[in-house]
Amino acid sequence: NPLAVAAAHAVLNIIDKESLCERANQLGQRLKNTLIDAKESVPAIAAVRGLGSMIAAEFNDPQTGEPSAAIAQKIQQRALAQGLLLLTCGAYGNVIRFLYPLTIPDAQFDAAMKILQDALSD
Repeated sequence: NPLAVAAAHAVLNIIDKESLCERANQLGQRLKNTLIDAKESVPAIAAVRGLGSMIAAEFNDPQTGEPSAAIAQKIQQRALAQGLLLLTCGAYGNVIRFLYPLTIPDAQFDAAMKILQDALSD
């Protein structure tokens, strides 16, 4: 289909022109660093994983080591109360995944990281 090829070509040109792959790596690393730093003071963070802008944090009960959907939901609700929407996922509902546009302005990303830090530390 020539129209689909033209659309795909245009999308790939924008990704290249606006350096969106590099942006994904930069933002993803900042998010990962925020979560890894928080892991020191938040024992419920069991794992931080992902690549580029696809980052997730897994939450387990610090006493039992079992997956904890309740902890993930509590963090999700704290963040939502401050205007940051987070999504839980995973077989046990104990994973928070982060989805954001690669075109997000730095100031908004910084504000989101502050809200995330607050939600994790409450």
